[in-house]
Order: sequence, then structure tokens, then C-alpha cells
Amino acid sequence: MLTRNPKTKSSLQILQDSVKWHHMAHKVSSLLDVYSGLLSNESMILAVNSSFVDPFLQFESQLKIIESSFGMLVVMPSLDKVKEMGTSYEYIEDMKNLYHNILNTYENILTSLVSKDLYKLQILKEMLVWMRKDSSYMQERIMVIINKVLRFTVTKVRKYISVDAPCLGLLAAELSLLCSHEDPSIVKQASLGMCHLLYIARCQNDIGTNKPTNSKSHSLQFPSSDVEFLPKEFQQDESKIAQVSKIVDAIYRQLCDNNCMKDVMLQVITLLTCTSPKKVIFQLMDYPVPADDTLIQMWQAAGSQASVAPHVLKTILLILKGKPGEMEDTVTEGKRFSLDTTNLMPLAACQALCTFLPLGSYRKAVAQYFPQLLTTLMFQVFYNSELKPILKDRALYAQDALRVLLNCSGLRQVDITLMKENFWDQLSEDLCYYHGVCFIAKTLSEYNFPQFPETLSYLYKVSVEGPRRSEDTVIVLLFLTELLNNYFKDPLPEEFLVLFINWIKDSNPVVSRLILHRIVHMLPIINKINGGIRSMAIRHFGQLVRDMRQYTWMVNDVVLEGLVPLILFLEDDDKRVAEACKYTLKICTSQLKWSTSRLLKDENYSFEMVVLNICNNLITSHRNYITDLTSDTLRFLWSPRTYLKRASVILIGYLAKSGGHLLLRDEIRVMLDVIGRLLRDEDPMIKQLAEITYDIFKKKAHKLTSAPLKQNFQKLLKLFYIKKLKPLYNYNSPNGQIDSPTDSKDIKNDKAL
Repeated sequence: MLTRNPKTKSSLQILQDSVKWHHMAHKVSSLLDVYSGLLSNESMILAVNSSFVDPFLQFESQLKIIESSFGMLVVMPSLDKVKEMGTSYEYIEDMKNLYHNILNTYENILTSLVSKDLYKLQILKEMLVWMRKDSSYMQERIMVIINKVLRFTVTKVRKYISVDAPCLGLLAAELSLLCSHEDPSIVKQASLGMCHLLYIARCQNDIGTNKPTNSKSHSLQFPSSDVEFLPKEFQQDESKIAQVSKIVDAIYRQLCDNNCMKDVMLQVITLLTCTSPKKVIFQLMDYPVPADDTLIQMWQAAGSQASVAPHVLKTILLILKGKPGEMEDTVTEGKRFSLDTTNLMPLAACQALCTFLPLGSYRKAVAQYFPQLLTTLMFQVFYNSELKPILKDRALYAQDALRVLLNCSGLRQVDITLMKENFWDQLSEDLCYYHGVCFIAKTLSEYNFPQFPETLSYLYKVSVEGPRRSEDTVIVLLFLTELLNNYFKDPLPEEFLVLFINWIKDSNPVVSRLILHRIVHMLPIINKINGGIRSMAIRHFGQLVRDMRQYTWMVNDVVLEGLVPLILFLEDDDKRVAEACKYTLKICTSQLKWSTSRLLKDENYSFEMVVLNICNNLITSHRNYITDLTSDTLRFLWSPRTYLKRASVILIGYLAKSGGHLLLRDEIRVMLDVIGRLLRDEDPMIKQLAEITYDIFKKKAHKLTSAPLKQNFQKLLKLFYIKKLKPLYNYNSPNGQIDSPTDSKDIKNDKAL
């Protein structure tokens, strides 16, 4: 049996060694290629540097060469791997020298560029951008090269009377990002680079002053070592600079102490926001309220880039979920930086919105987040009104932000209208705030604000998910129902009816009572809601009027605003609804001191006589409401329910008879058009009633064509001589009539409650 000599290499081993040698040779060859390539690039850059080429074209061509050289560096093997290639000490030393010569050549190229023109420091900024895209082992070595070039620049600028290096801000911003790098060695290099830039920037801002040649007498002494160049708080622990909050706070203090560094530091804020918008915005919102000029400048810098605008607004909306004055910060899910025991960040966020929203860079983001901003700011206005005694002047920030939002969203006319109504001054009053929410929604609707679809969708989403606080629910309820009341006709989409029913069942009595009150005002568009709920809502309205009797300055308006549905639903086929209307009308007419209650008793009841009595009372005591009541009644004429159309035709006829002289020519023309359509209705009784009402409006229109002097005399006469109305229709309610198969089905479902 043959035995193998252990010193004899097998064919396989020989093959492996051969492959390894070829591989090593390839590595060495690649290093030589890089070196020769860099030398070639260096000669081209120097040639361009000495030419009379346009400076811009010169920079562009040199930047391309530098980028090409950078690409050569990052594909080189590490120094450790280069050492592994060697088989002897001399060989290893040769490889190390080659490796260092490559890096030194790249460094020399950069130094030669900067030595001629400090503007070309911008190339270092581009290198940092390229480096971020490549996470190789070369990052630390590249940072060392950058710092060597910066240190060379520092020694150079000390000799100049003036320094012009406009790219320092962008370079500082890139370096500041690396201060939060996970590698401590890169953090140290980045912090050193920031300090070099600080020195250059100070020299730049000494333009025009004579610098003494004796460095010992110069106020800006250049340190003898890099460690001395670090700020005092970082000399012992460079990792401290890795906290973004520390960087932002350091910049704030620098801006307060040394305004000559403003442009550089603000550019750092801009890039920090682009990289970590949430962290930076939270930090910027955690300074004392109101913000000073320095902080506002930082806000402007943070908002200068359109690309991060959505992220900034999302972060501010997150902060605005908080309620000013809360003892704990549940939004940030962590310890806050301020020393305040209460959360005032929402106030700062509202003030910041006044800065962010008007910026051109935020136009698209504001449009995207309009519904969220609108709703959230209404929440904040309410929170601030509660805390007004504590917050004092700071309570108006949410209101200011809301106005800015309207003006930045193409709704300037809405703000002007609200201002004319003295709305903003009254909004912070506790008793008026809920009314104010409805008034905002109504005014937006009057101007057909284009953001209606997405606003409605967002409000529905919030309603289904449920806001965190009961007061938020109330505001959403009011705003949503008012929008629906202004935009929809019967039937209302089923999804909203379900939502209303859920609110009625809400554990918070304020919510359940409020939705019942709103249902009364929305009866023109929610005729299909279950009868039990309608009757409950109507009875609740009566109880509300009774409870409000002490507020005499307000209760009459509440009664008159809800009068039309109470009258018309006396004719409802569901007895529960009709009885609820009688119950509530007795309370309301008693509050107005009208003698209507006797006509609402079953033995005396006649719909036309009730309407006649109410209109006669309106003429004598509240004639200024007749036009509004006519407008309210008009909405019911579109109802698919027969009994509502009949009742509406009668009521609008009596209103026209009593207050038609208050209507304008165009308003009468609209009425004639609407009533004219009912002359072709399938129901014979509606046609008959419509003919009488149409004739009333036709006579009113004829009077308007008479001479102006005669018109004025007639109006003046009506102010002093009031003629009570007499029956016009001889209408008898069809008892228990079912209008249609659809109505029959609805009544069955209602009675199931």
C-alpha cells in the first residue's frame, strides 16, 4: 500500500494555491489601477484648475472627476485584506505604502481644489452625500480625509482678511446628521468636522476686519489638537452629540448668542428636519410659549422644504391630540425635555401652524390635510376657551391658526364673513362656542367650500372610530350634522342614520341630548329615521325649551328656529310623532305667549287653524322671522312624503300671505317656480292646495311691478295696520292615510320600536 509524503502537495492544493495567487495578483492589479487612475484624474483636475474655463463649467467637470475617483476608492479592499495578500515583510510594506499613497492622492486632489477656491468646499458636502449611499468600511477613512481638508482650510483662512465660503451651512447640515451615527468613530470625526466649520464660519463673518498676524493675539486661537477643538460638553464624551435634541438645543443657543452664524445654523435645522422630521418638530414645539423670534426663524427653516411638509403636519397633528394643561404627555410616549409640569406643546403647535401654513412649500400638504387641521383646530379652540383664565393671551393661538388655515385654503371670504359677524371675538365665550361650531359649518356651506367631500369623509371616519374626549365628540357631532343639514336632501344616507342612533345611545348624556336636539333641526332630510327616535327628539326639544326659560335672551330664538318642523310634523302618520309635536308646540307657544295651546287639544285640533293662529301671532310679535321661516319651509317641499308636501304648501302660503311684502323679487320668482312644479303633482289634493298658494305668490309678484312709490306706501301701511289672516284652504287632514308602499313599510318599522 502506497503512503503519501506529508510534505508533498496534492494536485488540489497546488491548484488552490495557484487560484489564490491569481486572486492576490488581481487585487494588487486593481490597487495599481486605482492609483494610476487617481494620478490621471489629478492631472486633469490641475489642468482645469489652471485654465480660463467658466467657473461654473470648471466646477461641474471637476465634480464629475472627483465622483469618479470616489467610486474607485470605495471598491478597494480594506487595509487588513491588503496585508493578507503579502508573503513577506517587504511585500506587505509595499502594499501598505501603495494603499496610503492612493488615499493621500485623493486628499491632495481635494486640497488643491480648496486652496484655490473655498467655494469648492461644496465638494466635501457632495462626498458626504455619496458616502451616505454606501455603508462600506471606507466611511471612517473618508471622514478622516474630509477633516484633513477642513483642517487645511482652517490654517488657510487664518491668513485671509476676508473669507467667502457660501456652502458652509449645507456642509454643516450633512455633518450634523452623522453626529447620530451608530459608529462612535464616525461620530467623533463628524463632531470634529463641525468644529472646523465653526472656526471657518467665524472667520467668514469677520469680513472687513483687520486680522492681526500674531496668532497669539487673535481672539480665535486655533487649538493645538483636534480634541481641544471639540465644544466643552463633548470633550469628554463625543457620543453626547448623537442626541438630536441636543443638536437642536445647541443651535437654538448659538442663534440666541451669535446671530452671525444664523444662515449656517438654520440650514442645519432644514436638513435635520428632512432626515428626522418627527424628532425635530417635537423638539421645536417644546420651547416656552409664546415662541421668540429665534424659535420662529427655526420653524421657518424647518418648513422650507416641500418634501417634508406632510411629515411636519402629521407630527403637529399628533401633538394637537393633546389638551393644553394636561399633567401627563400621552402623545410623545416618553419624557419631554421641558421643565413645565403641564403640557403646553399644543399651544406651541398652534402658533407654529401660523408660520407653516402660509409657506408656499406647504400648499399641497395643507390641501391634503385640510379636514384634519380644520377639525383639530376647532378642538383646540374649545380647549383654549376652557383654560382662558390660565392661558390669558396664549389662548388665541388656535383661533389664529384656524383663521390662517381658512385664508391659506382659498376660503378667505369665509374668514371675512365671520369677521364681519364679530364671530372671532365671541367664539371663545363658553355659552357661544357650540353655536360657533355650527356657524362655521353653515358659513363654509354657504360658500360651497370645495373641501366638502373629504371633510365629510373625515368627520364620518372620526365619528365611527370615536374621538378620545367627550367634548371632541360633541364638536364633531355639531359640525357634521350642520354640514349634512346644508348639503343633503331627503333621504339622508343610511350610514349617517346609524351614526345618529349610536349617538342617541351614547353613555354621555350631553351627547345623547344634543343629537336629539339636532335631529329636530334636521327633520327635512331625515324623514326616513325610525318614528320612535323622531318623537323622542321632538319631545327632548320641548324639554330643552322648558329648561331654558330662564335664558330669556336666547330661548325665543331657539324656539323660532325649530318652529317649522314642529308645525309640519303635526301631520305625521305616526301618532307618536304627531303627539310629540303637540306636546312640544304647547311648550314653545307658551314661551312665546301665544294662544295656540287650546287648538292643540285633540277635540279642537285642526292643522290649518294651528298654522293660521301661529302666522297671525308672527305678524304681531315676530314678523322679522317670517322670511327665515319661509326659507325653512321651502326645504320640506322636496320631501317624498305626501303629508309633508301638503303641510308645507299650506304653511308657506300663510307665511307668504302674512309676510310676502318682506320678500324680494327674486325670492318670489323662486317660490313661483317651486310651487309651479307642484301644480303637476300626482296627488290631487297637493295640486289643489298648490293652486291656492301659487295664486298668493302671483299676486305678490304683481304688486312688485307697481310703481315704487305705491310699493313703499303699501309696506309702510303694513307696519302700522295689521290685518289678521282668515282661512284660505279649508283643509281637513286625512286621518291615518298611508301615502305609499314605502311609507307603509317605514311606519311598520317605526312601530317596531
